[in-house]
Amino acid sequence: MKALNLYDIEDLRFEDTDKPELKSPDDVIIKVKATGICGSDTSRYKKLGPYKEGMTFGHEFSGIVAQIGSEVTGLNVGDTVTGCPAVVCHQCHYCEKGEYSRCENLYVIGSYEPGCFAEFVKLPASNVLKLPDNVDLDTAAMVEPSAVVAHGFYRTHMKPGATVAVMGCGSIGLLAIQWAKIFGAAKIIAIDIDSHKLEIATQLGADYTINSIEEALDQAISAIPEKIDVAVESAGSPFTIGQVLTLPTKGGEVLLLGIPYSDIEIKRQHFEKILRNELNVIGSWNGLSAPFPGEEWTATLHYMSTGEINVDPIISDRLELEKGPETFYNLVNKKKHYDKVIFHP
Repeated sequence: MKALNLYDIEDLRFEDTDKPELKSPDDVIIKVKATGICGSDTSRYKKLGPYKEGMTFGHEFSGIVAQIGSEVTGLNVGDTVTGCPAVVCHQCHYCEKGEYSRCENLYVIGSYEPGCFAEFVKLPASNVLKLPDNVDLDTAAMVEPSAVVAHGFYRTHMKPGATVAVMGCGSIGLLAIQWAKIFGAAKIIAIDIDSHKLEIATQLGADYTINSIEEALDQAISAIPEKIDVAVESAGSPFTIGQVLTLPTKGGEVLLLGIPYSDIEIKRQHFEKILRNELNVIGSWNGLSAPFPGEEWTATLHYMSTGEINVDPIISDRLELEKGPETFYNLVNKKKHYDKVIFHP
């Protein structure tokens, strides 16, 4: 089969690779129909390199069941599915408590085991979820990032009627706007330095938008009549992780979803907001809960089926998998503008 394999920093190759084989009675092999580029993929491509040289890359996908192991139940060949790419041990202290995002042995496909930038991918049956009839395959390729966002919101104490600020309107931030609505937000503020992303944010439910490169953030926030109850950091930028601490009202919450790929230094006046405003700062990792893979996944599929999670405005490009090497190069070196890229193997 054809796949995108990562050999080194900025060394991604479209090449022939062995097709996965059934080795365990609970294995499921899926023909990949849609697979998306995640921000963590671009960081590994540009800065970190592969876990294993030549590893098939990618972890967000949907597809059709091609083969099932002898002990697999509830799935049939031909089912349309998505897959949770996080593989957990089901044996450690945290797994025993159902805290799967904290599994001591967790890994995500595309790192130590082959990922989904390929014609076929293999997962344990417990990681595979059937799609509702009205959820298309491109939409289902974004179940995983949506589950990651949902996991964060479940960790907050947000109540209906809250005002939520989302800092960073990439895919995660645009999904966070929609999850904020689902969790009952009355008003949503979207903050970014890209006017195009802010236009999409408005389309997806943001009530206020702030371009923080064009106007002073503190002045723009003070002009909004609502007090911010929950501030979501979804950019993972060294600049925004400090700024986001200035947004919530006293006693408010900060939800950290963005993954930084460099050291973070927080200014004293930003850090003091945690103390003086008695903020609850919440870290969130992955998107798993019990029963595995969790309510984040089943809720995402439900809200995708109702249309309350809409990913169409987020997807900018649908490309053949062979375009992968040039797409990654153009993306990380800013040679071309992309929003969410979906490959069709």
